[in-house]
Amino acid sequence: MTTIAIQPVAQDPVDQLLEIGLKDLWYAICPSHFIRENPVSVRRLGSKIALWRDGTGKLHALEDRCPHRGAPLSQGVILGDRLSCPYHGVEVRCDGVVTRVPGSPGCKLEGSQATRHFHVEERAGAVFLYNAKEPVDVPPPLVLPEELSDEAQYAAFLCYTEWKGDYRYVLDNVMDPMHGTFLHKQSHSMAEGDSQAKFGIRATDNGFVFEKEGQRNVNFDWTEWADTGLHWMRLEIPYPKTGGPGGNFIIIGSFAPMPNGMTATFFWRVRKLSPGWERDTWRFLYRNRLEARHWHVLEQDRVMLEDMEPDANRHENLYQHDLGIVRLRRHMRNLAQAQLEQAGA
Repeated sequence: MTTIAIQPVAQDPVDQLLEIGLKDLWYAICPSHFIRENPVSVRRLGSKIALWRDGTGKLHALEDRCPHRGAPLSQGVILGDRLSCPYHGVEVRCDGVVTRVPGSPGCKLEGSQATRHFHVEERAGAVFLYNAKEPVDVPPPLVLPEELSDEAQYAAFLCYTEWKGDYRYVLDNVMDPMHGTFLHKQSHSMAEGDSQAKFGIRATDNGFVFEKEGQRNVNFDWTEWADTGLHWMRLEIPYPKTGGPGGNFIIIGSFAPMPNGMTATFFWRVRKLSPGWERDTWRFLYRNRLEARHWHVLEQDRVMLEDMEPDANRHENLYQHDLGIVRLRRHMRNLAQAQLEQAGA
């Protein structure tokens, strides 16, 4: 089987783009609770971003760089929908326009759109940012999977962590149902099923499903990849009755590249439950018994991925279980190549 490698150090334009993240997509960048009364700076998608809330609680995002001398706006003062730079007091509005230069009133910097601004939305406990290639007045709608958008039918908890490893290795890990049978075999919910399997790929409207043939609702038996303007992944783990009501345990994943090969990792843990005593029971069980177990499983993934060499993908010998990984890697490279060709046209 052909190996499509992830370059640990970007050597060509396609890898350079993939390393920092594809353009014209929504990305989850941090949990909503990260931004409170003071500005916050995060590095995502090849950019340093200042996030803050105005007096109404609305979230705003600018490039974390004052257009005057490059000082971090995130260290400044919030003035409603503006940030005042801590260095010389230059005020920059949420749309990137400089509204005031107190040290030189009327200078040409005033009134200019000199700072990049970002469109952001808060949904499902997370901040989503539109990574536009070129500035847009109105971004495309943020389309989440139904498990994160239909609060009347689903209850979710967000598990956020940051892993030392290229986000594409995290994609590989989720697109690998077979690892659950081995790496997580001591898990309370992944000890069942056959340790051998044949896999198939099934196309969907927004992506594809990579699934075991002849085994369903036994273990980690399938993974879905979807592109709705946001790249996300979905899987289900069967749960015993001791896990509470709600049927299979659903996991939605989304990931964003950080500097130095790190990954902002989002896993929403979901059950299909309408509001009422069943949802309350599930939420109680999750907080008091299940959450620690779930973090233990994530730790197994984290340790494995962080201890892999950066160039591990250069020495692979893939087999049938890895068809989903090959499909996803090829798809990502094709998207990157198309964006580069469009930019060069």
